[in-house]
Amino acid sequence: MSLAVHHSWERPDFGTLLRRHWPLLPLAGTVLALLVPVPAGDATASGKVGPADAASLLLVFVCAVQVLRGRVRPLSPLGVLVLGLPAVGLAVSTVTAGDPYAALPGFVRYLQVFVLVPAAIVLLVRDASEFRLAAGCFVVLGLMQGAVGVVQFATHTGASYQGEDIRAVGTFGPGDVMGMATVVAYGLVAATAAALAPGLPARLRRLSGAAALALALPLVLSFSRGAWIATFAAAVLVMGLAGIRRALKVLLALAAVGVVLVGGLGVGSEMVAERLTSITQVSDAPDQSVTDRYTMWAAAESMWRERPAVGVGLKGFPANRDAHSGLALSSGSDTAGAGQAFIRQPLLSPHNMYLLVLSEQGLIGLVALAGGWAVLLVAGLRRCVAGGPALRDCGLVATGLLVWQLTDFLYADIGGPSTVLTGVIIGLAAWWALPSGGEPGRLAPEGAAGR
Repeated sequence: MSLAVHHSWERPDFGTLLRRHWPLLPLAGTVLALLVPVPAGDATASGKVGPADAASLLLVFVCAVQVLRGRVRPLSPLGVLVLGLPAVGLAVSTVTAGDPYAALPGFVRYLQVFVLVPAAIVLLVRDASEFRLAAGCFVVLGLMQGAVGVVQFATHTGASYQGEDIRAVGTFGPGDVMGMATVVAYGLVAATAAALAPGLPARLRRLSGAAALALALPLVLSFSRGAWIATFAAAVLVMGLAGIRRALKVLLALAAVGVVLVGGLGVGSEMVAERLTSITQVSDAPDQSVTDRYTMWAAAESMWRERPAVGVGLKGFPANRDAHSGLALSSGSDTAGAGQAFIRQPLLSPHNMYLLVLSEQGLIGLVALAGGWAVLLVAGLRRCVAGGPALRDCGLVATGLLVWQLTDFLYADIGGPSTVLTGVIIGLAAWWALPSGGEPGRLAPEGAAGR
């Protein structure tokens, strides 16, 4: 009898797995729905709901049902504060906006990404196995989008870059050139963390390491400077938390891959080198995209100084941009390729999440949002340092993804289909950093398997 029970535990059938984990299907769908190509549309249009957004709404609905049934993970008072305070800041910014009706779509979007989706993940994800399921979805998404991007580079069917249709953008198209770079970087960070985690089986670590190395190529071919910087910061932190020996192995492997791809095969070597050099060209002949970015940063700061407490209101940056911008700002950015004709995309945000929040929501909104992120980062790092090896992979994934996102926010803000993944990452980071009702890696009792 004991053997039978052990066999059932080790190899549960599909029906058992489905009954146990069915509330997480919308979470997996939220991540994997980004594999569905979304037709390019007008960048100025608001209120567009893609497949991933629809899945996230289903996730929130399932969470609400499970809350009513009393079958969710308890939330600590600190968790309530960190996840609920942004809603207060958003409400204040909306009601104090010059046009509250125009600010309402922004309120809904921010509430979805920074409150509802993270809270649903914290409440629904019960144990480490379910956390790893979500992390695995990020790796799968990154590999598949990255494969499309590599083909685009090789066949010259990508987005236009320096007169050639070679920029890897995946299924996101030239109107969202950061989309593929973002999801590939998410997968690379998650795979690197799993490869370095001491508590996982050796075979899984090797597969994760191979996935991380494979994802390095499409990330390079995205020519996204912000994604490169954020990935470097997150990878260094993850390797530091995992230990020096493991970090050295990963660095050697990445160096070897870089030498083979760029040095040996010459994969975009000149363009990559030029793109890397442009990162430091702030005052010495910067390109137009850098000039536009810094001009919009100055405009965001000017808006904040006008209304320091509450900002100009959600969705208020585009309307106030011209009144606060210098003459160096161009009329937009050129996009083409990947099946799309030439389009001039307007510049509707400062491409810095912290400055966007500061300009539109003021100090109240910035403290409510960024203050919560800082709490999650500090608490997550403390658990990574103090915890044992059993759950180290969850901590490395959660902390690495959060550091990637917070670093990327220095060069980008929310926008596009991949925005909903920001909420997923904050939710996973909160699940790790704010444990309640016992250790989060502990498996739920058998009686609760069906939820």
